[in-house]
Amino acid sequence: MPRFTYSARDRAGASAAGEIDAPSRRDALRLLAARGLAVSRVEEAAVRSGRSATGASSSRPAASRTLGGAAATPGRRERLPFLTALEDLTSSGLSAGEALRLLSLRIKEPRLRLLCGRLWERVGEGASLSAAMATMPEVFDASTQNLIQAGEATGSLNEVLKRLIAHLTEQRDLQRQLASALAYPLFMMVVAGGVILFFLFFLLPRLQTLLSSLGGELPTSTQILVSVSEFALRYGIVVAGAAVFGAIAAWRWYQTEPGRAAADSLLIRFPPTRAFAVSRTVLAISQTLSVLLENGITTAEALRMTGRQITNRVHRAAFESATDRILEGESLSQAWNRTHCFPDLVLDQLAVGENTGNIVPALKKVAAAYQDRITRQLHLFTRVIASGVLLTVFAFVGFIAYAIVSAVFQLSASFQM
Repeated sequence: MPRFTYSARDRAGASAAGEIDAPSRRDALRLLAARGLAVSRVEEAAVRSGRSATGASSSRPAASRTLGGAAATPGRRERLPFLTALEDLTSSGLSAGEALRLLSLRIKEPRLRLLCGRLWERVGEGASLSAAMATMPEVFDASTQNLIQAGEATGSLNEVLKRLIAHLTEQRDLQRQLASALAYPLFMMVVAGGVILFFLFFLLPRLQTLLSSLGGELPTSTQILVSVSEFALRYGIVVAGAAVFGAIAAWRWYQTEPGRAAADSLLIRFPPTRAFAVSRTVLAISQTLSVLLENGITTAEALRMTGRQITNRVHRAAFESATDRILEGESLSQAWNRTHCFPDLVLDQLAVGENTGNIVPALKKVAAAYQDRITRQLHLFTRVIASGVLLTVFAFVGFIAYAIVSAVFQLSASFQM
């Protein structure tokens, strides 16, 4: 009889792992479910050691068999499109299993079709949708899995899907706003760099040859410009190489945990970026926590999952410390006041929400307000950076024009004398 290894959680939420003998994977799932375990992974022992398992592969849906080797592995990018397609079908009256079966057959996009095929394979063998999602952590994080599990337990899967889709859509829109806000300043910096390099490497050497042939003493501004051009021609490659090496070294250091912590600390200490860092943290906390609490996740679990959504490591550490105090009985507003991550007005709103028992609506109001605030901050950031780049380019071009014109006038005056 085949032997299967499994990972699961018992009714108390503790992790459990082991092996079980069963005629098939479906029977193994049923036996584990009878023991009161919520299964997240079941695999035949021989498959894990490298055996190809023809019988197991024959039970997979066509999408998994035909696309598993050719298509790239689904990632976090496929999560929102999948949930949107699933909600469209389940809201029409289909069960989650039937919706997955149709999606695995109808969807044309390879990665999304492979994702649906793998989930349908698990659900078709008797696993729940949340348990099937747990086998693909690269697509579905812990908060998504817990929300789906809560929706299945309460019979409100459609409502959970709608709230989760709205939450993920807001996060996606924020990322797009940030990317678009950075795109224009970066474009302006590239154009400005190109203009400066054109003057230094192409135009100025020719002007220098012309002015030198005329003789005479050059004005100070022109001498400075010529010296900069000569330095760029002689040592430009060395400077560019050092800059590239420094950028790569800084990026590799940033990828380490100490590097990220130092960068995050600098981000909240630097006055121009401090307000934006705080706004992002408040938005992440209020959005995520409101969605989790609204869908039946316990306060303790919701706070832990919310902490993992905070990107700034300094704020994350402060939030996790506040979570420990909240679990010991302290109120949300009092514990969060010690983190120095929340403005006083936000803490007042949360305190009122706690006292009236309306903490979720209070969090939603904070999230909406800070979504608008971040949008305004991004627009202001774009205007400031673009204006600064343009002023720098204009100043440099103006200095070049002044240096050239002053040299021409001075040389002309020397000829007249």
